[in-house]
Amino acid sequence: MCGIFGASGVSDAAQATYLGLYALQHRGQESSGIVVLDRDGAVRTHRGMGLVQDVFSPDVLSRLQGDVAIGHTRYSTTGSSVLANAQPGVVSYHAGPLALAHNGNLTNAAEIREDLVRRGSIFQSSSDSEVLVHLIARSDARAIEDQIRDALERVEGAYTLLLTVGRTLHAIIDARGFRPLVLGRLGDGYVLASETCALDIVGATKERELEPGEWLKIENGTVTDLPRLPPKPIRRCIFELVYFSRPDSTVFGQSVDQVRRALGRQLAIEHPAPGADSVFSVPDSANAMALGYSEQSGIKLEHGLIRNHYVGRTFIDPGQASRVANVRIKFNPVRDVIDGRSVVVVDDSLVRGTTSRALVRMLRQAGAREVHFRLASPPITGSCYYGIDTPTRDELIAANSTVDEIRAHLGVDSIGYLSLDAMVGSAASGITYCHACFSGDYPTRLPVDSSRLEKRTPSRVITV
Repeated sequence: MCGIFGASGVSDAAQATYLGLYALQHRGQESSGIVVLDRDGAVRTHRGMGLVQDVFSPDVLSRLQGDVAIGHTRYSTTGSSVLANAQPGVVSYHAGPLALAHNGNLTNAAEIREDLVRRGSIFQSSSDSEVLVHLIARSDARAIEDQIRDALERVEGAYTLLLTVGRTLHAIIDARGFRPLVLGRLGDGYVLASETCALDIVGATKERELEPGEWLKIENGTVTDLPRLPPKPIRRCIFELVYFSRPDSTVFGQSVDQVRRALGRQLAIEHPAPGADSVFSVPDSANAMALGYSEQSGIKLEHGLIRNHYVGRTFIDPGQASRVANVRIKFNPVRDVIDGRSVVVVDDSLVRGTTSRALVRMLRQAGAREVHFRLASPPITGSCYYGIDTPTRDELIAANSTVDEIRAHLGVDSIGYLSLDAMVGSAASGITYCHACFSGDYPTRLPVDSSRLEKRTPSRVITV
């Protein structure tokens, strides 16, 4: 999962992209980058490991002059967490500099990469996104758009792309529409972002959300609809609404906040906790779910856990040890709310169980008499191959344990998962969702061996 942002015809495109990436920081914390083109077609780029605010100082931004830009904030699902895999990637191309920012995951990247290497391609990273660049370069088509289309016909899986060729900005969503992308107007120019919250921060007006298979070309202040990709059954990622997107965003035409409240209400119906003194969330993604649970159940909503907002999201922290260490840094219990009481703790999902187990232990130490754990999604029993970092079933607690074993492992008095039907029903709007990680219903052919590209470290070149 990543966050992408693009700008065209915006006078200070780097500053707008920086702000947009800042709003999308929750989608990736390992690295970030911006590529900018000026009116003469000169390209300037800066990438770095870490948070957006740390990678881009005012001095760096002042050197990124231009009115066309794309930016990316990353957490890795394919390829290791190193600078070589940071995006956007930039290459020299016969039609001008080509830069690419990708949100998603290509399920057949390893197969294509091996074929390309056999035919002489030299890769600079272990990211699946670089496969697209090589496929574009090897296309026999004459027109740029046809070369891009040739490349996209070879790949499978999830891709939401921002791609510049010279000063022309392309925005493309795979035909199943796994990941969101929204178009906005900013002055005389246009911006594109993974979520509407990024439009808000730059003061852009939302034009529309792109549909599955849609392809836009933006140049010289004009948006052109190019022929769409061949249609496939639509599968919007429901985890965007459950966890990943910010609650102040509109994703897939729905208010994320309102969907999460509905999830919480359904959770209270399916898994009540009679006699509980209070309900609170594991902040922040579950805040609206706890509110919905409280509204439906009548149990008082409290702030039982305070989150330190200077710590990132533990789910997308690249290391297991970091996730464990971050729990006490990230959360602190409010003892007056917890001590001697029966509490309902609402979270959005349970992936590995590492964070939740440490959290429950913290609540017990704060004096909780009973802890009832409620999850606003079903058990995650399968890997995601479309951009969520659950690459192996061995990491998924629900894939290897019964619900009662999970309850015992976490150390809670009761546990309740929302049913699949209730989750999908809470997000219903005439959209067909991908819920393969919960149901096992995968919409694409799965990788033959996903480990071949997974976390591979590119060759090291040391400058001294």
